[in-house]
Amino acid sequence: MLTLYWDLGMGAAGDMLTASLYELLDKQEQRSFLEKMDSLGLDNTCVSAVQASTAGIEGTRMEVLIHGHAEGENLNHPDHDQGHHHHDHHHEHGHSHKHSHQHNGLEDIGKIIEAFPLSAQVKEQAMDIYRIIAEAESLVHGKPVTEVHFHEVGALDAIADVTAVCLLLEMLGVQKVLASPIHVGKGHVRCAHGILPVPAPATANILKGVPIYSADIEGELCTPTGAAIVKYFVSDFIPMPTMKIQKIGYGLGKKEFPKANVVRALLSETEEDAETTETIVELLSNIDDASSEEIGFAMDQLFKAGALDVYTIPLGMKKSRPGILLGVLCREEHKDLMLSLIFKHTPTLGIREYRCKRHALARECLVKDTSLGPVRLKKARGYGVFKAKYEYEDIAEIAEAKGLSMRDVLNKLDD
Repeated sequence: MLTLYWDLGMGAAGDMLTASLYELLDKQEQRSFLEKMDSLGLDNTCVSAVQASTAGIEGTRMEVLIHGHAEGENLNHPDHDQGHHHHDHHHEHGHSHKHSHQHNGLEDIGKIIEAFPLSAQVKEQAMDIYRIIAEAESLVHGKPVTEVHFHEVGALDAIADVTAVCLLLEMLGVQKVLASPIHVGKGHVRCAHGILPVPAPATANILKGVPIYSADIEGELCTPTGAAIVKYFVSDFIPMPTMKIQKIGYGLGKKEFPKANVVRALLSETEEDAETTETIVELLSNIDDASSEEIGFAMDQLFKAGALDVYTIPLGMKKSRPGILLGVLCREEHKDLMLSLIFKHTPTLGIREYRCKRHALARECLVKDTSLGPVRLKKARGYGVFKAKYEYEDIAEIAEAKGLSMRDVLNKLDD
């Protein structure tokens, strides 16, 4: 599986994400990409790639010029930290401007995107991402999505960034996208509507449910465009997993910071679902006043409800009582159900909760035709290892039916 990992330690902006992916293409593919962007017919819009460096790192900086200007240049737009940006693109009806530019609603932008000579998949993805942005803006301004309007320059700029990322991911054939938690910066940013905290309100709305953090960089590192792109494509925000890196791309921002202002893209070919790293919840409870039957029944109910594992460990408890530690491993979305089941089926009055990372091999179950009949075979692979094991219930059933030991059945299956 071709996997992309975005290192977002300096945030996420549309032009930087674009540039990081552009660097993963070969020279011919890069020319083809720029030609495709030029073919979109975006009014007076030019997309180009410029080789540049920051903190000694060579990379690419994307330039999106509209009417010969980058967004923010002499167009009554605020200065911003990460280049292409549009949290000030929303304007309410009747808002005046020094320049008479067209305003685009979501429907208008949909018509622009639909007219692109690109695949249906790219156009659908671009529209879905723009819808995320519009919904975030509508929450900020308290208006329906249908009444959110975007300044012409800001809309064209964001359409170019969003479409470019969708097109590049298609050209690269990326099947899975992972990313680090997002560094959003700190402080305040000046927008058309005033001085706002970082992350700006629209960006914060988009990033609901996404792991973000603020560190030592003063300024705005994550823009609404970047946030929407990342939220749409990234399936999991985790520290860098085990990867065999094939290519690395550096997308440079326009502003210099004490740290290299780059989005780094790492491309890796992995076996399909060969290995996973996920955060799971461990629930623990010390119990000294339940019968073995109660504990056994509780374990059955927890497994039936989707627990990844349930176990017990003997304990010596207060007043010299023998007891058990009941442990339950589950995914975050099952935590509340597990808590209610533990409280319901055991006499415990308290449960401890811990989060931990689980590294797992990818598993599949096949049915193998054998001389003794069909038997399920469980396979697992990843981290350079491969394991296979017959399903216990199937082996036990054959052994009982034929009057054999389990070892005899396994030996016959392996012959």
